[in-house]
Amino acid sequence: MKKDENGTGAKKPPFKTSADKLFDENANGKDRSSIARIRGYLLAGILVTAPITITVYLTYIFLSFVDTKVGLILPDEWYRALYGHTTIPGIGLIVAITFFVCVGWLATNFLGRIVIMVSEKILARMPIIRTIYGATKQVLETVMTSQSNAFREVVMFEYPRKGIWSVGFVTGTSEGEVQEKTEQETMNIFLPTTPNPTSGFLLFIPRKDLIFMEMTVEEGIKLVVSGGMISPDPSARHERKRLRETGEGISANSANKASKKENRKQDK
Repeated sequence: MKKDENGTGAKKPPFKTSADKLFDENANGKDRSSIARIRGYLLAGILVTAPITITVYLTYIFLSFVDTKVGLILPDEWYRALYGHTTIPGIGLIVAITFFVCVGWLATNFLGRIVIMVSEKILARMPIIRTIYGATKQVLETVMTSQSNAFREVVMFEYPRKGIWSVGFVTGTSEGEVQEKTEQETMNIFLPTTPNPTSGFLLFIPRKDLIFMEMTVEEGIKLVVSGGMISPDPSARHERKRLRETGEGISANSANKASKKENRKQDK
């Protein structure tokens, strides 16, 4: 029997799901340590579980709204059993992480792939559910995939008028009808609000009007959340610039490592 890259006798899977691809990106390499595998299973578990959880949650919100109009659907005993408060602090987080890791492990196995494939086919036949599930899964795949450019760059541009500058995050290159209707190459920019960066505006801005910053996304978020009180460390910026110019660190990961190294030095 031909051994796979892990040194086992398992055959390569005939097909791969998005959970497999995410697991391979985070735990597939020559040095496949236990921590790397657990991290891969964790991310794969979140990718598989989050769309279903959000879909169920939004469906529950809709049912709760209907409940207030037409009467009770779920008995009180069921509600308390599902949403009862835990008495041990932090036990919920431990259970959630363990659950995600287990789901990720199952999702990367042959049986798990079949279950996911059948489940997605069933959800694809449900009019409202398929829209929620499909959109949620696509967003998570875009954000969690390491090869994606979503939220990987910080840009500065003039907004809301000329002479006033704002900081935003690149979420992708404009495609489809948005790009066809514009004469110049445009980028999808998320402009977050302060101090809550989870809300904001989607802007389509010509690439030539954007100034790409040296700071990392983490530093950009800190700048937005703090209302400008926390500025990026200049030494980390110079280190990233040096690595890029010398060719020692071309990737974003090298830049992030340099930034984290400088931050650890400051903490000490």
